[in-house]
Amino acid sequence: MQTAVVPHAGRRAVRCLVVGLLATCGLVTAAHSQTLRWASQGDLQTLDPYSQNELLTNAINGQVYETLVSRDRELQLVPGLATAWQQLSPTVWRMQLRPGVKFHDGSPLTVDDVVFSVQRARDPASGIRAYATAMGEPRKVDEATVEFTLAQVNPIFLQHATLVQIMNKAWCEKNGAQRPQDFKGKEEKFTALNANGTGPFVVVSRQPDVRTVYRRNPNWWGSFDGNVQEVVYTPIKSDATRTAALVSGEIDLLLDPVPQDLARLRGTAGVKVIDGVENRALFIGMDQAREELLYSSVKGRNPFRDVRVRRALYHAVDAETLRTRLMRGQAVVTGSVLPSPLGHYNDPAFERRLPFDLARARALLAEAGYPTGFDVTLDCPNNRYVNDEEICIALSAMWAQIGVKVRVNAQPRALYFPKAEKLDVSMYMLGWGGAITDAETTLKPVLRARGEGGVGYYNWGNVKNAKLDALAAASSQEADPARREQLIKAALREHDEQAHHIPLHRQVIPWAMRANVTAAHRADNWLEWRWVQIAPR
Repeated sequence: MQTAVVPHAGRRAVRCLVVGLLATCGLVTAAHSQTLRWASQGDLQTLDPYSQNELLTNAINGQVYETLVSRDRELQLVPGLATAWQQLSPTVWRMQLRPGVKFHDGSPLTVDDVVFSVQRARDPASGIRAYATAMGEPRKVDEATVEFTLAQVNPIFLQHATLVQIMNKAWCEKNGAQRPQDFKGKEEKFTALNANGTGPFVVVSRQPDVRTVYRRNPNWWGSFDGNVQEVVYTPIKSDATRTAALVSGEIDLLLDPVPQDLARLRGTAGVKVIDGVENRALFIGMDQAREELLYSSVKGRNPFRDVRVRRALYHAVDAETLRTRLMRGQAVVTGSVLPSPLGHYNDPAFERRLPFDLARARALLAEAGYPTGFDVTLDCPNNRYVNDEEICIALSAMWAQIGVKVRVNAQPRALYFPKAEKLDVSMYMLGWGGAITDAETTLKPVLRARGEGGVGYYNWGNVKNAKLDALAAASSQEADPARREQLIKAALREHDEQAHHIPLHRQVIPWAMRANVTAAHRADNWLEWRWVQIAPR
């Protein structure tokens, strides 16, 4: 039996420039030392914490909703809504709830809320159902204790417990939200615009794609290390406008300054930049299931079902040029699709890429029967990752050198993700990462074949590789660490040999902020508002 008990732990000209784009002067307010005004290029998708598994959405909702197990500044596991946990057997975990916790509407947190939340998160409309399913079947032991019975061993149970944000059962039932919002089906639901969590901040107002306002929760059970009383989040699509807003002091923090502006920002008085490598890998996926691609000049067959074609495209990617010229050094080239080298146990073999070799790429295409190449559409977001649309355009130019003519279809995240989730793509960009560096959270939702319980949900190329699937499934329930390492590496080798995805790089994430702002930069690119300190100017 394993037991863990953890203790409780501006300027006027610029202002006129940004007025029309910043929510009709929504950001033009007097400077206030306890109001955090921040921005990035896109908006959160929804206030329903299970509907979309996307970082910005998760991170903002994570200020309102909380999880049983949380993370500190170094991403170590710490108590959240659970104060203690025990592993009673290989497949049974028990957790004690924190007493005295209340939801924002004043109702107490109960075990029933936890059971309801895990079950709701397993719904087919949930973007996190693979993780909720891996937590097993929850049941109420008593008023303060919840037990999870797993169908099989889960080596990272506690990590999964950091991903399911707890909701109020009665509030959901009252508002017809027993199930998550079906985002890809364009469903309208109360939880898309309203929230009721236990977290340190409360939603005051929500205007999608304009601004969302939060205030500090005076009844939160925890302690605040920062002094922020109000938070105003504004999505600003234009790179130039975002930068101008920060330089002028219209906003306090910019989550995603573009690489080409970093040198200027670092030399701007009153502004500072902090950065670090994010736990996130960007890669290109391809439809490897359909007999004929949806968006291609090739008829009657699918070129991506041939590993030689996939490898040809890989060989034609000059990742180093992407890093130095487009990303201005704000990227780490990798041959892996895992968010961090920790996921493959720091084995350098998995970081090595297929070499940039146009001659080899052309030869492989000819061998596969495409000596003059072919046409295809690449779907790509334009407000999700750093330089995402620009990367896709650069890739299309690289692939044109081997005869593959790529049309880039770049869309805002609110359109891109539902399209991709319906597998309405032939070729696509995805970035995968977060706080968990274990390979399991990439293998199960991204690399495995699509199946029950959210397995393979983000396998938008619908790849079916029986060998990879068997190895990955075995690693999910292997309790022996040495044996599990062998299984994970074998699954990753099979994936890489078959070139099921084309890895690009891991992002280096800079945050730019006013000099009087102090924030904790985490490797998962998660801005924790309760840690933000704003000093008087």
